[in-house]
Amino acid sequence: MRSTKEALQDFEVTVERYLLELDNLELKQLLKKTNEEDWSIGQMYKHLIQSAQFMHLQHVDQCLAESNETLAHEEEKTEQGRAVFEQGSFPPIRIRVPASPQYTPQQPESKEELMEGLQSVVERMRRTEPALCQASLRHKILHPAFGPLNAKEWFLLVEMHYRHHLLQLERLKREL
Repeated sequence: MRSTKEALQDFEVTVERYLLELDNLELKQLLKKTNEEDWSIGQMYKHLIQSAQFMHLQHVDQCLAESNETLAHEEEKTEQGRAVFEQGSFPPIRIRVPASPQYTPQQPESKEELMEGLQSVVERMRRTEPALCQASLRHKILHPAFGPLNAKEWFLLVEMHYRHHLLQLERLKREL
């Protein structure tokens, strides 16, 4: 398994790429959708920001806090979870989740909103990483597809998730 320091460095490089891509797009392009089921580029950016802030890193914090709410799962990762962590990445396939008000991100209001959101995730990752060397491997929170993950795994997942969505970004840019 990769170190959290390496993952943070790779994450920062990936976010720089997202920021450069954002510089080259107009708001109109960020909001464009080819159909009702697909997301716009702006929605994809919001998904990355929100999933990191309100799921992945929140779970890291909960695992680090080792509170009563954090379960010491004895069960193992799912087969899919084991494969993702062994490979250090998501499979290069399109993953579809049905549209819903709870899951589908809203359109962004501005490019600045997205830039600030990405930068806030980088800052939070930087603040979080040093604490991971002391994280218990036993304190885990269940991921819906991968099974129980500890703080380090939730942290590594942020970088893998951002890297995986580069494929979607390329596809959406081709459709502009």
